[in-house]
Amino acid sequence: MDKNKQRYIGATAIIIAATLWGFDGVVLTPRLYNLDVGFVVFMLHLVPFVLMNTFLFKEYKKLKEFTKADFFVLSSIAFFGGALGTLAIVKALFLVNFQHLSVVVLLQKLQPIFAIILAAIFLKEKIKKYFIFWAVIAVVASYFLTFGFHLPHLEKDADLIQAALWALVAAFSFGTSTVLSKKALTRFPYYTTNFYRFGFTAVLMLFYVLFVGKLGEFENVTKINWMFFVIIALTTGSGAIFLYYYGLNKVKAMVSTICELFFPISAILFDYFVNHHELSPIQWVSAIVMITAIVEISYKRKKIR
Repeated sequence: MDKNKQRYIGATAIIIAATLWGFDGVVLTPRLYNLDVGFVVFMLHLVPFVLMNTFLFKEYKKLKEFTKADFFVLSSIAFFGGALGTLAIVKALFLVNFQHLSVVVLLQKLQPIFAIILAAIFLKEKIKKYFIFWAVIAVVASYFLTFGFHLPHLEKDADLIQAALWALVAAFSFGTSTVLSKKALTRFPYYTTNFYRFGFTAVLMLFYVLFVGKLGEFENVTKINWMFFVIIALTTGSGAIFLYYYGLNKVKAMVSTICELFFPISAILFDYFVNHHELSPIQWVSAIVMITAIVEISYKRKKIR
């Protein structure tokens, strides 16, 4: 297979994965709103992990190779990228009650800003002036994306304010996970990292639901809920992640950044066609400015390496 064809296949895989994530954030996960948030996050990792065991069960042998540092890094990825990050974004989606779903998804795209700040702290990477410039633009645009020209009302906009804050927590958590994943991928292939990310997260969330007394939520899981859990596991869960990493191995970083834009774009489209919601003119402008800033940050950072 020639290199151009491989790039097309890789780009297509990333686009499909990004579109699936957009579909999940707007259409699938919010339909589990009748269940406790922590229990939902537990199931969103348990079901894919059980399915992974059918073809990745040999990965358990690698436990013998793990050092204390490996356990720490993989557990931290599970905590930030799995438990805390997913808890935050699911909480945000549930808070808006099917309103402003695309706004919540777009705010999550601030992840590269947190990833670069954390990389500067933990990996000693230097923060360039261009980053500060575009980061400020992205943050200002995110405000107008959320509230438009209006000042937030503490009572009227309480749920939206909380949802926006949870979305930022999710962006921070996923950004942290990205930095930690770089360390993990120097030791293990992507499928090993993902296998233990889902496995460790399922264990962490099991302790969480036991601690808060929500394991009894199994009684409230409807047939529709089970259907969505399985669909998410096969598509937007482990399925999309494997597609994403498959594509990432075949395309350049900038191509990947552009392809990933199908995540917020698809979220906006799904929110419009499925939930009949659309962004206001100022939100459209803010979304375009914010995405442009994120692309500039991602592209220039990778270009100078």
